[in-house]
Amino acid sequence: MKLLKLSRRAMLAAGAAMALALSPLGVQAQTPEDVLIVGQIAEPKALDPAAVTAVNDFRILMNVYDGLVRYKDGTLEVEPSLATSWDISEDGTVYTFTLRDGVSFHDGSAFNAEAVKFNFDRMLDENHPYHNTGPFPLSFFFSAIENVEVVDAMTVRFTLNAPYAPFLSNLAYPTGLIVSPTAVQQHGAEFGRNPSGTGAFKFAEWRSNEAVVIEANAKYWDGAPELQAVVFRPITDANTRTAEMLAGGIDLMVEVPPVALSEFQGDTYTIHEQAGPHVWFLILNAKEGPFADKRVRQAANYAINKEAIVNDVLEGTAAVAAGPTPPAFAWAYNESLEPYPYDPDKARALLAEAGVEGAELTFYVTEGGSGMLDPVAMGTAIQADLQAVGLTVNIETYEWNTFLGEVNPGLEGKADMAEMAWMTNDPDTLPFLALRTAAWPDQGGFNSGYYSNPKVDELLEAARAATDQAERARLYKEMQVIVQEDAPWVFVANWKQNAVTSDRVNNFSLQPSFFLLLGDVVKN
Repeated sequence: MKLLKLSRRAMLAAGAAMALALSPLGVQAQTPEDVLIVGQIAEPKALDPAAVTAVNDFRILMNVYDGLVRYKDGTLEVEPSLATSWDISEDGTVYTFTLRDGVSFHDGSAFNAEAVKFNFDRMLDENHPYHNTGPFPLSFFFSAIENVEVVDAMTVRFTLNAPYAPFLSNLAYPTGLIVSPTAVQQHGAEFGRNPSGTGAFKFAEWRSNEAVVIEANAKYWDGAPELQAVVFRPITDANTRTAEMLAGGIDLMVEVPPVALSEFQGDTYTIHEQAGPHVWFLILNAKEGPFADKRVRQAANYAINKEAIVNDVLEGTAAVAAGPTPPAFAWAYNESLEPYPYDPDKARALLAEAGVEGAELTFYVTEGGSGMLDPVAMGTAIQADLQAVGLTVNIETYEWNTFLGEVNPGLEGKADMAEMAWMTNDPDTLPFLALRTAAWPDQGGFNSGYYSNPKVDELLEAARAATDQAERARLYKEMQVIVQEDAPWVFVANWKQNAVTSDRVNNFSLQPSFFLLLGDVVKN
C-alpha cells in the first residue's frame, strides 16, 4: 500500500506540473525519487500481450511480462529469458525449451511448462476455454505451431508444420510474452485490465485516461529493479507532452516532435535516438491505373525529394530508405542498395515514355497513427513533388482507424497510392505480409497494392524456411534488389525513434525494438 500511495503522490505532482511552471515564480515540479513518470502517446488498449498490436501498449507490457526468449540489450538478436536454453531439430520443425526454475508469476502461481502450453493453446486453439478472451490479432506470428507438448515440468516442446526461421524472433516479440494462467482463469475477458506476468514490475492500478501504475517486483528472477514504481501517463497531444516535460511533470517523454527537439538542449535534459526496424513508404496500386506500369512507379521514386522530407519535415529524425528492409536488420540488409536519387527530369522522362503525363492520382493520407511520423506534412510535400513533374494528385485524409479500413482491404477501385509505415521484429515479417502475391488482401494479407513477382515469392518462401542465417541473409538481399527495381512502393524513410529524459534519470537507453525496458533505470 505504501508504494501505491507513493505512485498516487507521483501522479499528483505530475498533474500539478503545468500549474507550477506557469506560475509567476516559474517553479518547476519535482516528481518523487525512485518513481519514473513516463509521458505516453495514448491510452493503452489492453495489458494482455496477446490482444494488442500497438508499440504504445508494448512499452508497458515489456516491463510486466517475460517471454521464453528476449532481445539482447541494444540488438534484435535473441537470448534466453524464461527459457535457459533450447534445441532445434535438424529439419527445423521441433524446438525444445528448458525452462528457468524457481520463477513465479506476480499472483504467486508457478511458472512451468503447463503455463507455456496454456498461453499458446489459448491463442491458437479456438476450442480453448479462454480463447474468447482475445482477439489475438498477431496470432499469425505463431501459425506454424502444430502442437505444444509438456515434456516435463520444466521442459516444453513446440512442433511446427514446416521450418520457420523467424520463430525465435517472434517468441521475443510481445505477442510471445507469457501470462499467468491463474490470472486469466480468474479474470477471463477482463484479464487485459488485471495483468499478471513474471516481469521486473508488477501491475498496481489502471485509472482510465489518467495513468497505468506498475511497481517493482522485488523477487524478479533477473534482479529487482532500481525504481520503486513507473507511472505511464497518456498525453495524446504532442505539444502538451512537450510542455509537461519542460515543466517537470514527467521524467521521460517518448516520440518527441521534431520541431520540439530544440527545446531540450543543455544539461537539464538528455535526448536519446535509436534507429529501429521501421520503414515509412507509399503503397502504389500496381494492379490498375498509372502505377500498373513499373516505369511510373519508378518515376514516383525519382520525383519525390526524400532528403528534403527527412531534413525539412522530419527535422533529421529519420534517414532516407533504400528499399523494403530497414537497415536495423544489419545481418539481412543489402548495403549495396542506394536510395532512388531525387531526379525530377528522370521522372518526367519515364512518365513520357509510359504515356501518362498529366495523369490524375488519388492519394490516401492519414491524420496520424502508429509509426506514421508526420503524415499530413509528408503527404503535402509528396503531393507537391509529384505535381511538379506533371501529375495531378488529389489527397483524401482520414482518421487512422478509418484510414486502415480503406487501405488494408486493398486500393483497387479506390486509390492510386496510400501512406503506410511498419515496425517489425524480423526481416521476414513485412515483405511476407505485404509483398507476396499470396498476401493480396482477398487472401488475408496486407499487399494492398497487389504487387506480384514470382521470383520475390520464391525468395521469401525459401528465406523463412532456411535454418542457416547466412542463407536467409543471401535470399533477403536478393529480394531487396528485385523489389527496389520493381518499385511497388515509394521507399521514403527509416525513422530514428527518439525520447527525452530529465537529468534525474540515469541508465536509460532506447532499444532497436522500439520497446521501453526500465528495469535498470535509476532516478534520483
